[in-house]
Amino acid sequence: MGQLLGKQTLFNYIDKFGFGNKTGIDLNGEGKGIIFDLNQVGNVELATTAFGQGVSVTPIQQVAAVSAVVNGGTLYEPYIVKSISEKETGNIIDQTKKQKIRQVISKKTSTIMRHALESVVAKGGGKSAYIEGYRIGGKTGTAQKVKNGVYMVGNYIMSFMAVVPSNNPKAVLYLAIDNPKNTALLSSYTTTPIARRILLDIIDALNIPKQDGEMKKDLEWTDIPTHKVPNVVDKTVEEAKKALGKFTIEYSGTGKKVVAQSPKANEHLEEGGTVRLLLK
Repeated sequence: MGQLLGKQTLFNYIDKFGFGNKTGIDLNGEGKGIIFDLNQVGNVELATTAFGQGVSVTPIQQVAAVSAVVNGGTLYEPYIVKSISEKETGNIIDQTKKQKIRQVISKKTSTIMRHALESVVAKGGGKSAYIEGYRIGGKTGTAQKVKNGVYMVGNYIMSFMAVVPSNNPKAVLYLAIDNPKNTALLSSYTTTPIARRILLDIIDALNIPKQDGEMKKDLEWTDIPTHKVPNVVDKTVEEAKKALGKFTIEYSGTGKKVVAQSPKANEHLEEGGTVRLLLK
């Protein structure tokens, strides 16, 4: 890939995405990361930079760059403080305004990249971050750590970058684990299950609705398939039993007719999961 792009094009995009430069975030002590000078780049440096070794970037650079990839291609200056208010009156005395830095890629390319990131979660190394009914995009990362100028053996930073929802991003999550122990050194095992739990909290906090049209997950042998729960309200017990054949049923109340169900119709539930029916 590095050879196909050539060093001029590759390093031009690295610069346009903000790597090797401070983002301007309102925090002290921001680093620039380490990127090769163009005049130092030979075939080896071109190859290692293309797959991310021999260089270093900061987490906030990663977040800003990925945000540009999925938001339509615009790189913005990140910030922490949204506004400052007067304590006594609550009046806003200073407010941070969104600062556009540059257009990095086209909207068309951004759309393609959102699809690619969703495919990582549905069909690739990010499957453990998949959430039924929500469009999650993501990419795993593995960084070999350096000590005294030498790469360490068996010591990595495992990371995962996630976007939700992938077709209309509202949030980006960057999760990193420094030198995980007693596990396979793959982000698909280490970071993605944790990212999924955080993403569920983000979905709840931002009130992101479920939607149809998500890329279906490629199931592995350990995965339990899920099914859409049918609507059995107003059906008889016998009719409900037949419709809910893939699930376990629990009843409350007495009677021969279903007046309420949980989960509601069209929710997704694991095969064998429990559907509770209220009878009257």
